[in-house]
Amino acid sequence: MKRRPVLALALALAAAFALPAAAQQDKPIRVIVPYPAGGNADNIARLYAEALGKKLGRAVIVDNKPGAGGVIGAQAAMRGANDGSVLFVAPTGVFVVTPHLQQLPYDPLTDFVPVARLTTWIPMMVVRKDFPGNNFAEVVAEMKKHPGKYSFGSAGPATMTHLMGELINLKTGVNTVHVPYKGSAEFIPDLLSGRVDVVYDSVVVPQVKAGQLKAIASMVGTRHPDLPNVPTLKELGVDLDVPNWYGVFAPKGTPANIVDQIGAASKDVMEGIDKSKLTAMSMSGAFEGPADFKAQIAKDDALMKDVIQKANIHIN
Repeated sequence: MKRRPVLALALALAAAFALPAAAQQDKPIRVIVPYPAGGNADNIARLYAEALGKKLGRAVIVDNKPGAGGVIGAQAAMRGANDGSVLFVAPTGVFVVTPHLQQLPYDPLTDFVPVARLTTWIPMMVVRKDFPGNNFAEVVAEMKKHPGKYSFGSAGPATMTHLMGELINLKTGVNTVHVPYKGSAEFIPDLLSGRVDVVYDSVVVPQVKAGQLKAIASMVGTRHPDLPNVPTLKELGVDLDVPNWYGVFAPKGTPANIVDQIGAASKDVMEGIDKSKLTAMSMSGAFEGPADFKAQIAKDDALMKDVIQKANIHIN
């Protein structure tokens, strides 16, 4: 007779402990993006969120929190619930560039947990059509002959398009002069007319395909799908694979089992995403799970810190 009350109590306790887990599964997942709608970060996040929702059978909502170069979105994500219901999709710069340029109200390496690397952006080293050199070796040799003569355009100070130019200077020993613009679109006319000599971006791929510019190398470990005959820097013997990823993060304190669950789901999601949609953004799938992504971030952080210090890069 005594067993029935004990069994009833055990069942009641089990139900009580199950309620939070069940409630969590029903809770929508909020994917915070630190930039406005319409850019690459937002587009990647929306592709990911839609597929993740279908995979998990949960509502997944993209929440744009732009401002202060990604800081506002990062703060919102950092303060979010650490139960798997808040994720943060952001590019390389937020995690391994901005921290070396300004004081932040958070530490991106300790206040977030890496969940998955989703994609990599594939920028190209592109020179004007009449540049005296048709491959990487010839271009570098020409630049070395005339230190300070040639210039590279960027989307602005301390952007990845700037940092890539400085990395090429450091890795090859050339001395090209940085010319900052207010966005990538602005340097295209000057590259076409010869006012600048080289850029590191994907925005000019259409002009390369039209024969108006020359692509010299992919700046990451993947060839551009629209320019499959252009080699990567590593294929050319240059020990450089510039970090240009988009990743998913969770707030510090998110349990490891939840991180692993979302990481595994993210792998399936990225394997199933329409690759043509990534190609249209000059992206390629580049999945890494939580542990591998964490190690990659540490490596990328060291590389970016080094180039920012050696090139004496500052922002106002």
